Formats: sequence, C-alpha cells, structure tokens
Amino acid sequence: MTLSFSMIRAGLAAVLLGLTVSACGYNTIPTAEEQAKAKWADVQNNYQRRADLIPNLVATVQGYAKQERDVLVSVTEARARATQIQVDASTLTDPAAFERYQRAQDELSGRLGRLLAIAENYPELKSNANFLALQSQLEGTENRIAIARRDYNEAVRVYNTTVRTFPGALWAGTVHRWAKERPTFTATAGAERNDHSHRP
Repeated sequence: MTLSFSMIRAGLAAVLLGLTVSACGYNTIPTAEEQAKAKWADVQNNYQRRADLIPNLVATVQGYAKQERDVLVSVTEARARATQIQVDASTLTDPAAFERYQRAQDELSGRLGRLLAIAENYPELKSNANFLALQSQLEGTENRIAIARRDYNEAVRVYNTTVRTFPGALWAGTVHRWAKERPTFTATAGAERNDHSHRP
C-alpha cells in the first residue's frame, strides 16, 4: 500500500512538474519557432511557383516582342540570381543572408513588372490566350507572395517578442540558447508602383 501511494505521489509530482514547465513558457519558444518555419516554407513555395512560371512567360513574350531582348534577358538573369540564393530555416537568423535573398526576389519583381508593362505595346500579345493565362497566374502568385510575406513577418514578430521578453528571454539565455531573433521582410522600394502585384 505504501509503495502504491509513493508511486501515485511520484506520478502526481511528474504531472505537476510538466504543468509548471508548460505554464512558465518552456515550450513557447520552440512552438513559435515552428510556426515561423512553417510560414517561411509558404514564402519559399510561392517564390518557387513564380520562378517556375517565368520561362514560359518569357518564351511567350519573345514570340511577339523579340525586339525587347534587353528586358527579356534582364528577367531571365534576375530569375537565375533569385533562384541561386537560398535561405533555409536554419540560416534565417543571418540578417545579411536574408537581405540578399529579399533583394534578389525584389529585383525579380521589378523586372517582371517591366516585362508585363511592355505587353501594352503589343496588342497581339495582349490578346494571346497563353500570355493572358500566364499573366493571371503570375499576378495571383504575386498576391500569394505578399500574403505569405505578411504572415511570415507576423509569425517572426511573435517569435522575436517571445525571445526578448520574460520568461522567454530566460529560456533563450539558458535552455534554448539556439534561439536568436530573426529578420523580417521590409517593404520593397517602389512596390506601390508595381501594378501587377496588386491586381485582384
């Protein structure tokens, strides 16, 4: 009977310890980090979707506007630079790497804006079914990118706040020493002028 009572006491103590650890925020940092990682994956998936659309878009425009070679080449080169720079979840605490990634993606956004703008000069291209489908998919993807970036920024804000404030700062300084603040996306200079990324 005494052994049984001791086992019950030990079990209750374990449960209470678990509840205490949970209540004091021990798991908050890993939970917030996993949420930020999930949102980062959404960002990368949408950027990859955009990169996959570009070769067909360039080929379609080229069929009608070969004289726009400089614009077509600049888009192709910007795509190559954007897809070469990879920032995975484990290196998201490196602000310099993150800035390089954002700069390359923003540059590609600007080049795509120019490419879509030249379509205005080519009525046959503007009425081409393949171009219209690609343009629509690209615009939808740009909107998804904007939403994914916003959601990522919010998840990182929660994570960074958790790491900086009590009791998260206490855990970050002891048990979760890997927990470092993460950078967020900043507004793209001139983004308000990129009409193609704001159409419904």
